[in-house]
Amino acid sequence: MRQSSVLGLGVIVLLTLAVSSGWLLRKGEFGTVTGQVFTMLGNPPLWLEVPMVAGHYLLVPTVALLIATMIITRRLSPEPRPWSRTVVITMLLVLLGRYLTWRIFSSLNLTDGWLTSSLSVGLLLMELFGLSANVIQLVLLLKVRDRRRQADQVNQAVASGAYQPSVDVFIPTYNEPTFILRRTIIGCQAMDYARKTIYLLDDTRRPEIQALAQQLGCEYRTRPNNDHAKAGNLNYAIARSNAELIVNFDADFIPTTNFLQRTVGFFQDPEIALVQTPQSFYNADPIARNLGLENILTPEEEVFYRQIQPMRDAAGSVVCAGTSFVVRRTALEATGGFVTESLSEDYFTAINLASQGYKVIYLEEKLSAGLAAESIAAQATQRLRWAQGTLQAFFIRTNPLTIKGLTPIQRLGHLEGILHWFTALARVYFLMMPLTYSFLNVIPLRADAQELMYFFLPYYLIQITVFAWLNHRSRSALLSDVYSLVLVFPLALTVITSLLNPFSKGFTVTPKGTASDRFTFNWRLAWPLLILFGLTALSLWQNIAQCLMAENWSGHFKGLGLGWVWSFYNLMMVGIALLVMLDVPRTDANAWFDLRRIGKLEFTGADGSRQEHWGVTTMMSEAGAQLELTQSDGLTQSLAQGPAQLTIAEAGLELPVKLVAVLPPETSERPFPQVQVQFTALDLKQERRLVELLFCRPGQWKRWNSPGELRSILLLFKVLIQPKFLTRNTQVKAIKLAQG
Repeated sequence: MRQSSVLGLGVIVLLTLAVSSGWLLRKGEFGTVTGQVFTMLGNPPLWLEVPMVAGHYLLVPTVALLIATMIITRRLSPEPRPWSRTVVITMLLVLLGRYLTWRIFSSLNLTDGWLTSSLSVGLLLMELFGLSANVIQLVLLLKVRDRRRQADQVNQAVASGAYQPSVDVFIPTYNEPTFILRRTIIGCQAMDYARKTIYLLDDTRRPEIQALAQQLGCEYRTRPNNDHAKAGNLNYAIARSNAELIVNFDADFIPTTNFLQRTVGFFQDPEIALVQTPQSFYNADPIARNLGLENILTPEEEVFYRQIQPMRDAAGSVVCAGTSFVVRRTALEATGGFVTESLSEDYFTAINLASQGYKVIYLEEKLSAGLAAESIAAQATQRLRWAQGTLQAFFIRTNPLTIKGLTPIQRLGHLEGILHWFTALARVYFLMMPLTYSFLNVIPLRADAQELMYFFLPYYLIQITVFAWLNHRSRSALLSDVYSLVLVFPLALTVITSLLNPFSKGFTVTPKGTASDRFTFNWRLAWPLLILFGLTALSLWQNIAQCLMAENWSGHFKGLGLGWVWSFYNLMMVGIALLVMLDVPRTDANAWFDLRRIGKLEFTGADGSRQEHWGVTTMMSEAGAQLELTQSDGLTQSLAQGPAQLTIAEAGLELPVKLVAVLPPETSERPFPQVQVQFTALDLKQERRLVELLFCRPGQWKRWNSPGELRSILLLFKVLIQPKFLTRNTQVKAIKLAQG
């Protein structure tokens, strides 16, 4: 019904345009009206023309603004504060308004025929559309909220025992491997909170999962059907549990031991219905891994959880992320449970709660970690589901733009999130536009070097200078462009199909816990990029050739020179995106951590003597460890023949192990060998202690800063010149213990 209403509204708008155009044509005024518009845009007012001064004087305003911005963001306020954020955002908005005024009234090409005019206006409209989401975001960023100090205060009652409501912990699962669920259950049981019950919600009704729940001592729930996917699974469990608060973790997310201690206290305020925490990941996302930048690039979601969620919290439009959140049962039941109308049940459930007057808040504190998508195909599955689920807003009752009960600022926050997905369409248009310079002889944007220097450069330089500062250095502008480009074509297609047929696809679970021993190129996702790469390379060559052959270089540069600069940038970015499509091998499904702990290795040597060696762990996982020893007597002769034991002194953890390999010292800086060991026959107590050591330590999920713009450029050039598949043998980052 809602879909037909939206389509009907579109038909009415089109009919109105057609009738009005027909009326103008009948009156003979259509050509006059359009001619006046074209004349006005083709002859901009004098105040939009570049001053008649030498070129270097045109750079003075830009240099002055750049210096002022750097003083604010690097000296006076390295972290955004209310005053500095207001100054910087105001400066950006003024520069953006100045740039757009010039774009609208001075840079359009409306005199070279209908095709050029259409593409020129289309480019402007796409640019306006893309910038509209940016403007909304800048306005919302004028106020952000950080609740970490509030958490310190409200959770004192929890720590003292004065406030300890009962908690049901839900772990919904659908076909996830047993070893992933095992560590999640153990992590949930390790949370430091007495009044909790763990529920494993199995939507695949697997006997081995029921046996796992029984072995680990948690409640097992299943249902007779899979109606409404994850939302239906959660609602089924709500009706069969009774705690005051409900916590939800995806099957691969493991909480730190203080998760409930840090979140439960907020619910002393009866108006608070849901507390969302960030998603952290203990593995690199496929873009960083495939580019060989695992320990350099921050996870893709960092921008969202460092910048967007605090901004949305201040606006009252926090997004529920589907995992690592706590919700009040009475509020959930009063609003009808988890929303089942959409693939994004979490997002719309939070909207539903907010529309009924409840508060949905965000605590920016890393209290859990899960598995990021392990291949570019898995990431595409996940992102396309998010896009389709969000865009279903236009066709369901809980549309944040129309549902009753939300304030205008809340609707604005949700509008920014919805517009984010539409920017994929604009991005595709921008990728295609330089091709028109070569193949259609179209110059959709007329701008000489002086105009670009005077109107475009100030906004562009200030924008990229403060981009990382505003998002707390979670992503540079250049790296953000790479991430947006990788899946731009499938996302653009999903936007279109979601508007035409929003419920065509059901819920698709992101595959987790996979492994691969070879490089795999994803042709299905790559073919649009391959075609674009070839066309852009040809376009670049033709544009350069036309510029070189032009008799009047300065006149020819007005638009055409911009085309080959644009083509070169696109060619580089598409080339990097194609490298992302080559998934690198993942030979071990276990997560390895750079965990430094003092350890003692005891074993029986080949000669029957008992040996004891001390060292420091350099890497650890659930499968084994690597130990750098402080002595090497007898180790290089042979491996242990009998049982061995590794004791992690600081954790008081004793683990049975099997020696796998002894690695000789590589440099004089490391004079002692490293030993690889594989864990064998751990009992449940040892396994629990190991999982807690690896995944559950409070404060262990640190955030780090993404490279700045200059370093990002150098990194991307290095990736293009020396891609990871050429340096695989020299970049081993995990221990291979499978062959024992």
